[in-house]
Amino acid sequence: MATKKLFYYPSNASMAPHIVLEEIGRPFELMLVDRTQQAHKSADYLRLNPNGLIPVFVDGDMVLYEAAAICLHLADTHPDSGLAPVVATPERAEFYKWLMWLTNTLQTALIIYFYPERWVDPDNTQGAAQVRAHAESKIGTLLDQLELQLQNSNGPWLLGDHYTILDPYTFMLCRWTRGFTQPARERPQLGPYLQQMLARPAVQRAIQSERLGAPLV
Repeated sequence: MATKKLFYYPSNASMAPHIVLEEIGRPFELMLVDRTQQAHKSADYLRLNPNGLIPVFVDGDMVLYEAAAICLHLADTHPDSGLAPVVATPERAEFYKWLMWLTNTLQTALIIYFYPERWVDPDNTQGAAQVRAHAESKIGTLLDQLELQLQNSNGPWLLGDHYTILDPYTFMLCRWTRGFTQPARERPQLGPYLQQMLARPAVQRAIQSERLGAPLV
């Protein structure tokens, strides 16, 4: 059987599928894509993902990119893991809503924050700074939505008692705010939630494999 491979870079969008793979506990191989050497823009990598973005998941002849798609595929192909609600149920619909929200709304705002120069003319440093400031403000309101969801779900996980792929995805995105003026960890619901995530053995294994240092969230 062909080895499953996750092409990753530490702390990038590959972290959520990395944690999901650790949760599932089946063999897989981590393939470092060295962003410092522009490896994600190399001809070999672009054949896997023409967008030049990380991650990519390879399983035999299947090549899959987009972190949310990889996480969803892993949950669906390992139903015994319990990482997604049953298809065609109200719980599954809620699960879809939050997965799309995480990748299309919160992650998009975070990308704008980290790469504001993409949204202004070259050398417009003042414009880039303004874009970043507005993105950080927007992200704050989105983290408030996560706060409310955790409060309403009665935890300990995003959907309540049921741990799903939403939780590694939320953890990854909240971790990206660790350098913010008001990071996710300082919120009353998200702070304990992130600590619960850090306590999971699969999360610890991913952190160790990626050699991540403090602050972890």
